[in-house]
Amino acid sequence: MTRRRSAVLALCLSTPLLVQDRSFQAATALRFAVSFPAARSTTPLDGRLLVLISADTTGEPRFLVSDAVTTAQVFGIDVDGMRPGEARMVDSRAYGYPIQSLATLPTGRYRVQALLNRYETFHRSDGHTVKLPPDKGEGQQWARKPGNLYSRPRMVDVDPARGTIVSILLDQEIAPIPDPSDTKYIKHVRIQSKLLSDFWGRTVTIGANVLLPEGFDTHPNARYPLVIDHGHFPYDFGGFRPEPPDTTIPCEYSARFRLDCYNRIQDDYAHRFYRDWTGPGFPRVLLVEIQHPTPYYDDSYAVNSANNGPYGDAIMGELIPEIERRFRGIGQGWARFTYGGSTGGWEAMAVQVFYPDEFNGAWIACPDPIDFRAYTVVNIYEDRNAYFLEGPFRRTPRPGMRDWRDLPTATIEQVNHRELALASHGRSGEQWDIWQAVYSPVGDDGYPKPIWDKLTGEIDPTVARYWRDHYDLSYILRRDWQTLGPKLRGKLKLYVGELDNYYLNNAVMLVEDFLRKVTPPSDVEVDYGPRAEHCWNGDQTRGNAYSRLRYAQMFIPRIMDQIRRNHPANPDTLSWRY
Repeated sequence: MTRRRSAVLALCLSTPLLVQDRSFQAATALRFAVSFPAARSTTPLDGRLLVLISADTTGEPRFLVSDAVTTAQVFGIDVDGMRPGEARMVDSRAYGYPIQSLATLPTGRYRVQALLNRYETFHRSDGHTVKLPPDKGEGQQWARKPGNLYSRPRMVDVDPARGTIVSILLDQEIAPIPDPSDTKYIKHVRIQSKLLSDFWGRTVTIGANVLLPEGFDTHPNARYPLVIDHGHFPYDFGGFRPEPPDTTIPCEYSARFRLDCYNRIQDDYAHRFYRDWTGPGFPRVLLVEIQHPTPYYDDSYAVNSANNGPYGDAIMGELIPEIERRFRGIGQGWARFTYGGSTGGWEAMAVQVFYPDEFNGAWIACPDPIDFRAYTVVNIYEDRNAYFLEGPFRRTPRPGMRDWRDLPTATIEQVNHRELALASHGRSGEQWDIWQAVYSPVGDDGYPKPIWDKLTGEIDPTVARYWRDHYDLSYILRRDWQTLGPKLRGKLKLYVGELDNYYLNNAVMLVEDFLRKVTPPSDVEVDYGPRAEHCWNGDQTRGNAYSRLRYAQMFIPRIMDQIRRNHPANPDTLSWRY
């Protein structure tokens, strides 16, 4: 989330007029000529062509583009109908991050690599034709997407002032990803969604990883509550390890948590979860992770969207009933629960709000902005510019990320400019672009209508109003509380760290202000982690590094209390309690 740069510099380097003025310079200065052989494709390809340049001489540049100050450099251009053997030029007209123009790249010796993020053409039911990168089982990660072409990294002497053409051959292709295998406890479900296939004009599937309760096979008459763990794309069910941890594997340091041997800690907690899950006294439920990547991101945010399609209805009306049918779910709203953190936190709250009768509780940790008056640090309704605080004589960059010491590490402008280098039309597969894809109406070109100008940060108030009416969860609660309130009473539980790295605590506080005072009462539960970072989840006894590995143990036992408080007459609370 975040990045910054002077608006004057941005305009000097990047406006279309000045790009045209640089055409002579582009024709004579440093250029990268990128092509692919017929062995990789005999047909023309569409996509985003990226040239990646790194000062790190060890790793592949495609894995080093980030919001950190140590990021690799990337320049990107759109390509349509790129033919085998045809060289496409990436020159000073290409948009770059963090340096915006190849013409100003410092002279030096760098590790260079190129990659083509391939697009396919979708003919949607709304009449729009768009080119997008479909997910290939990797969770919408352009650097790892099967089928994408890339070059081997090599060292190159770079001098932007010299008229040098650097030829790069995309002779490598990312291999397909095999499907995960079923085990005794973990099952994989995949169905074709009629709703989504109709919307996208092609076959679309959605899936889930299902963790079965201990005793599932030996209690054939048991029917189970369903718990959805919302979050980013799950290739397989993670954090569940029947085998004891291997204490001989090399230790890996976690820079995020400043902990050595964090890989061993994760394995240890995964084995602890297995022991708890299969041990006596743990609630016997179906625990589900949903696979719902879209051409815009690694998941759909679990709601209906003008740009993504009816993912909310597909999950609720097609996928969940099929899971409950296959694995003997109770299949009623009082026996469904959800939790998640960050993206999953927003999703957990959203599905509880948009489908209030279909869930009996949402444990919402460090949610993405749930009030757009605090869209991290931007009020999209009152601010004119997302990147700067503006006064009559000065502009102050807005921070977008901070570290555990509360020191800013990146600005909103910088992170948005990274996405802009990776893709046009909001196709980067990154955080700000997916928020826009989920929340925005469809633009005239068929792509999400921008909430702000990606280069300058100027906010479009008409788009902001659309966001408010459709996806600002705080506004929807305030607008519809008389009808929603009775259905949500006691179901919302909110947790966030006071030093969330993305300032997500700001929106939670606004929502709490409303829910604490509202009539009819909300009985909301809200808790804050003192000096806790992203993604604090309500555990006051452990740090994030450990509590993030215990979501199931923290929240699933509490469904028993929720069922006791809120259930219909004569519920099935016996067949699954063994």
